[in-house]
Amino acid sequence: MSSISPIDGRYKKNVSELNNYFSEQALMRYRVLVEVRYLVSLCNHKSFKKTKPLRKKDLEFLVGLFESFSPKDFNQIKRIEAKTKHDVNAVVVFISKRLAEINRKDLVPLVHFGLTSEDINNTAYSLMVKEARDGVMVPEIKKILGELRKLSKKHASLPMLSLTHGQPATTTTLGKEMAVFLVRAERQLSQISSARFLAKLSGATGSYAAHSAAFPQFSWRSFSKKFISSLGLVQNPITTQVEPADSLAEHLHSYVRLNNILTDFAVDMWLYISRNIFIQKNKVGEVGSSTMPHKINPIFFENAEGNLELANNNFNFLATRITRSRLQRDLSGSTVFRNIGVGFAHSLLAYKNLSNGISRLAVNKKQASYELQNNWSVLAEAVQTVLRKSGHIDAYEKIKKLTRGKPLDQNSYRSMVSDLDLPKKDVDALLSLSPDKYLGEIEMLLGDL
Repeated sequence: MSSISPIDGRYKKNVSELNNYFSEQALMRYRVLVEVRYLVSLCNHKSFKKTKPLRKKDLEFLVGLFESFSPKDFNQIKRIEAKTKHDVNAVVVFISKRLAEINRKDLVPLVHFGLTSEDINNTAYSLMVKEARDGVMVPEIKKILGELRKLSKKHASLPMLSLTHGQPATTTTLGKEMAVFLVRAERQLSQISSARFLAKLSGATGSYAAHSAAFPQFSWRSFSKKFISSLGLVQNPITTQVEPADSLAEHLHSYVRLNNILTDFAVDMWLYISRNIFIQKNKVGEVGSSTMPHKINPIFFENAEGNLELANNNFNFLATRITRSRLQRDLSGSTVFRNIGVGFAHSLLAYKNLSNGISRLAVNKKQASYELQNNWSVLAEAVQTVLRKSGHIDAYEKIKKLTRGKPLDQNSYRSMVSDLDLPKKDVDALLSLSPDKYLGEIEMLLGDL
């Protein structure tokens, strides 16, 4: 393979769905879409409807320019661009030539009427991100959350040792720990799914100056708002030549937050696997190590972790950079925007690896039980809290002396509790505890999942 980026080489088959949204060919198709739909909207306006009527076959032909956009069309645009050295202008020429093929040269003056290339580009990019979100990213994120929900519900009551600072801590359940990531990720998914994207079609410096010079009686601001809304976008009414991309930046930051949560999840899953809480299912023919035949490495979670970090590096940079432009316009952001698909590709690859990783896991209930039964010291928290309830001022220090650096087992725990100066009902309550039953209100916490 001769690709420089592994996204277009090693991992291409894993992220190929995004070709329809973020490839160079896709960018050209979206530009054609915006130009054509703008032209159709102009022709349907009362100011042009009589002089530039669109026949049914004309409309079908125009819609076909983007709905059936092909590699041949893309190559034709690129040949034009090689001469003009301007990509959006090449799209304008392409559409104009195709209009001539159906004897509608009279429509050519309305192609790109009053617009600047940034009008087409900002609208195209917003559509690309919006439709990639709806068509690829959100469905893939929902797959992960679906797997998390299954894990959480299935193992809601499976007791497991917590580790805080890497040390044995209050008992939790495996389902509750999965639910933590589920609830966090769902909140970010909600923000991603509901994001609205801004666009502008207001000309060279955002004032509709050229439009108004040609048709001063025309309400271009209202026309633009209606047209942008028809694309599923929201008009940004006050801009320079550049739509400042704040809505896109906000959206990218939502992915950053989601990816941070999923990175946290990937790392924790790696650690649970290393503790043998999760066992990875063996798959015949796979090799874990080139020298150690016994190994099944947690490669899906490791790959996800790395790709989530790469994605966030891209998203963070873009979110910071695309919102800036010198005075009313400069071209430094143009090449930056072209990389907008990179973060989505690394994210998508990570999401698929997380789903694959989860599907290859089995819970080791014996290991979870073994860890708890060897850590009766976690109940020291309950003991000192009950002592506090009974008014013991030195409760914490008393239990610290008895337990810190002195691991408890069942017998030493019961002996310690029996010697405490507590009412019988409190002693009985503490004696009824064991690490696997020290679960507080976890069952109620997970009741609504």
